[in-house]
Amino acid sequence: MFLDALMPDTAKLQQFAFLWEIGLVLVSVLVAGYLSRRANQPAVFGQLLAGVILGPAVLGWLHPSPLIKELSEVGVILLMFLAGLETDVSEFRRNAGAATLVAVLGVILPFIGGWLLAGLHGYPTPTAIFTGTLLVATSVSISVQTLRELGRLRSREGVTILGAAVLDDVLGILVLSLVLGFLSAGEGSGLGSLVGLLVRIAIFFVVAGAVGRYLLPGLLQWFDRFPLPAARQGAAIACALFFGFLAEAFGLAAIVGAYLAGLTLSAAGGQEELYHDLEKTAFAFLVPFFFVGVGLSVQLSGLAGEGLGFIVVLSLLAILTKVLGCGLGALLSRFPLRSALGVGAGMVARGEVGLIVAAIGLDRQLIGPELFTAMVIVVLVTTLVTPPLLKLVFRDGAGAPSGAPGSVT
Repeated sequence: MFLDALMPDTAKLQQFAFLWEIGLVLVSVLVAGYLSRRANQPAVFGQLLAGVILGPAVLGWLHPSPLIKELSEVGVILLMFLAGLETDVSEFRRNAGAATLVAVLGVILPFIGGWLLAGLHGYPTPTAIFTGTLLVATSVSISVQTLRELGRLRSREGVTILGAAVLDDVLGILVLSLVLGFLSAGEGSGLGSLVGLLVRIAIFFVVAGAVGRYLLPGLLQWFDRFPLPAARQGAAIACALFFGFLAEAFGLAAIVGAYLAGLTLSAAGGQEELYHDLEKTAFAFLVPFFFVGVGLSVQLSGLAGEGLGFIVVLSLLAILTKVLGCGLGALLSRFPLRSALGVGAGMVARGEVGLIVAAIGLDRQLIGPELFTAMVIVVLVTTLVTPPLLKLVFRDGAGAPSGAPGSVT
């Protein structure tokens, strides 16, 4: 009788099992991120692997659940809101011509290449189109850190990569919005549906952009007067969520609205303190659920036979189309060949942006688990190869130094 009283209540433990899951996610992300940094890799690489290892693919300690999915949704909205806040529009203006060519060609080649490869591999047209969309994304946070270590961040190549990344984010979101809207409209819907989609997108960007540019800064300042802790931060998070909901109401992805909310606030200026405060909140609690949630969805069953071959080819295509597309844009902007290759290499990594797009495709059943796993591996591969590629190109101080003609110092 006494021993029975000491035994835990199994039903109650199951009721509060979510506390164990949340704690396990947060601790695993901290440890994995630390180990990844110690291995000279970005923290997101280890955080993603944490989800794979803890999930059904390896240990089976965590499984996809409604709680993790919903926290992941909020986390990715905040992640894109922060990406918008972090975007420096002036960086693009400083080297606009070269950055535009680099970004546009760096979107066109991966999109066409991914579409054709998936089509040749036997995937249906909607999946093939979305595969091209998956390869469009670029995340230059890894490149920025590598260039900083090499002393090349303020060189002409570094500024061009930063400027192209700004436009690449906008173009990537536009491509994603168009593809999601067109595919959701159904096949055979005709030119009218496409025109209607473009009109809806234009209305959304005009209305949301105007609200974000002219109303949000004043609204946040008004909340900042509230005698409450973190009132401004709470209002900013609410705005990101409202913009995400508005985007979904227009048939777009919620991340589009969140990114636009952050981008318009960034253009208004004076949001540095808000960014740093929200960054701590988001990365301490909510964003980790997105990375781990992505890892939990990985299935290793498609890594044998034809599946492995497709992943290898897709990874090579993801690298080459960015290097060639962005490099060609730099060459047309009169960069030397080696510098152009450096610009292309700096745009290779897909990072968290690629994971976001892949997760949306899986959620909307545009891609299956096998292709999702392939894309997660592509993100890992492009993340890993970017630092050594940049070091190879810029070894011994190669490239156009700061202060060279056309450079920005």
